[in-house]
Amino acid sequence: MRSRHTLIGLLLVIGTIVVAGQASLPKDIYPETGNRFPSVKREALNDAGKKIFDARVDGFGPGSIRLYSPDVADAMTGLNLYLRRKSGLDPRLVELAILVTAREMDSEYVWTAHEPAAQKAGLAQEIIDTVKYRRPPTTLGEKEAVVVQLGRDSISKHKVSSDTFARAVKLFGHQGVVNIVSLIGDYAATTILLNVSDQHVRDKSLLPIP
Repeated sequence: MRSRHTLIGLLLVIGTIVVAGQASLPKDIYPETGNRFPSVKREALNDAGKKIFDARVDGFGPGSIRLYSPDVADAMTGLNLYLRRKSGLDPRLVELAILVTAREMDSEYVWTAHEPAAQKAGLAQEIIDTVKYRRPPTTLGEKEAVVVQLGRDSISKHKVSSDTFARAVKLFGHQGVVNIVSLIGDYAATTILLNVSDQHVRDKSLLPIP
């Protein structure tokens, strides 16, 4: 009998936590997606859309939102895959470019997803914190400092200096600069989509706002 009462008590606590978590969301947010878009039904998609649907990790985030436009989802997935995995960029710098974009756009969702990914890729916590807390990149290596400056200047200042551009080309070449900036643009587009849909993080945000 005691164990039964204990089980009932635990279920009540869990239920209270779930309800409280859902109640804290704005009224136009769907709990199953964490944003303003309801879940896309697989049966409503064409064959290309079903393929993308089946490849998702879960129902949260930009991939699920883009399923409302399967052609956009397909194109964006292909571009993202190339820039992150096939463009020849160092995985550490890939994650750094994503984090800079997330920080400059104040995207809690992208940052919370990619800080652990950056750590796994070998990006030092000192570099991550430089971006997170908007510190000057003066203690970073040349490549890391240039990636940070490209992201900060292109997004927040809307202009990149001749010196920063020249240093970027010297370190990465013209194609490398195009790839890095395209990666920044790819995630800037993603954060705009997330902002419009008011995407919430699943658990705890890792990005201090502002």
